[in-house]
Amino acid sequence: MCSEHLSTVDLVGIGFGPSNLALAIALEEHNRTAATPITAQFFERRDRFQWHPGMLLPGATMQVSFLKDLATQRNTASDYTFLKYLAERDRLTDFINLQTFFPLRSEFHDYLQWAAARVSIPVQYSSEVTSVRWHDGAFEVRTPTAACRARHLVLGGGIRAKLPAGVVAGRRVFHNHDVLDRFAELPESTHGAFAVIGAGQSAAEVTAFLHQETDAQVHAVFAKYGYTPADDSPYANRIFDPGAVDDYFAAQPAWRERILTYHRGTNYSAVDPELINELYRREYTERVDGHRRLFVHGCTEVLDVAETDDAARLRVVNRMNGEELEILCDAVVFATGFEPTSIGDMLGDLGRFCHADVHGRPVLDRSYRLRTDPEVTGAIYVQGNSEHTHGLTATLLSNVAVRSGEIVESLSARVDAVNGTGRRAAVL
Repeated sequence: MCSEHLSTVDLVGIGFGPSNLALAIALEEHNRTAATPITAQFFERRDRFQWHPGMLLPGATMQVSFLKDLATQRNTASDYTFLKYLAERDRLTDFINLQTFFPLRSEFHDYLQWAAARVSIPVQYSSEVTSVRWHDGAFEVRTPTAACRARHLVLGGGIRAKLPAGVVAGRRVFHNHDVLDRFAELPESTHGAFAVIGAGQSAAEVTAFLHQETDAQVHAVFAKYGYTPADDSPYANRIFDPGAVDDYFAAQPAWRERILTYHRGTNYSAVDPELINELYRREYTERVDGHRRLFVHGCTEVLDVAETDDAARLRVVNRMNGEELEILCDAVVFATGFEPTSIGDMLGDLGRFCHADVHGRPVLDRSYRLRTDPEVTGAIYVQGNSEHTHGLTATLLSNVAVRSGEIVESLSARVDAVNGTGRRAAVL
């Protein structure tokens, strides 16, 4: 483990979410047979492994097959597959009887924690990286309690919640990323109403959750006419195949943008058809019963939201007819998506040595290595901030196993070249 003695490892990982967990597993499995094992250390600001705990809504299921777990597509014989987890939890037969590819989100979270507890590559929790600099031929990484040197870095800062411009988070106005914790902390309902802003899967799930768990009115607000079904068809799903990354990376920028536009419905602002039907069934049943609690406001945008001590006052407008509506809410939940953590936020001043395109996005090679100024000779690998170069799998679980293997392959070539155990020409 790194310490104030500034011991040197081959790789330091910043962040320890699913992507860097998959990388740690790939490193462990590589080291079992490698002539030169790769030494690594990961730092994570949380006190334990967590994966969007505020979004683990009761009954919510994964939108990605369990076979796209931390290891299977890279190594079907891995000890870290979801099937191995099920066997250890004595639920393999029961899961088979479910006849589904999509486990509960809470179960997959438990799988990730199970894997994080088993992996042998060292991880320091409660250790937020405070500074990174390139010094004397290596990266010097510091946290409040430790420091070490690394020949290479991997950035796994994940994604962060995104609120619309002008919206200020508060006790009653918040992003769905924290919905379970924030909902539990709300005072007793005084206005009997909630609003959910957004048209994607998370927005629909929060709408269903609030409608089921409370007796309040729930107002779903979005600019579309209605919820759009997610495209989960086999041909469209090829966009998440490992081979699609090669195609996307090799394409011209204009075609990359077109492909993203064509297939946004596989991941963004789209909802599982079963959930759409369930919400419609609830709304229709209430119309029949004459007691409305669920209101779906399509073609509608937020004009203003203001928080007071006892309410969140939401003002919206229907853009089709110009009709405005003001709703006094106990809380307004913005399910308005996420954005990748920026390179600058993770690297600080070191970020000025890192190249960006005209849109400010990192310039990456096929092995996810960040292009840097020549004086930074160590490799910086990026996990998650690569949709513009590597396609839709950048921030998703779909490709974590294969991507980790590719990064380990590139890293191994560099380590072998330095140690004289591999051909320098093999460095990727």
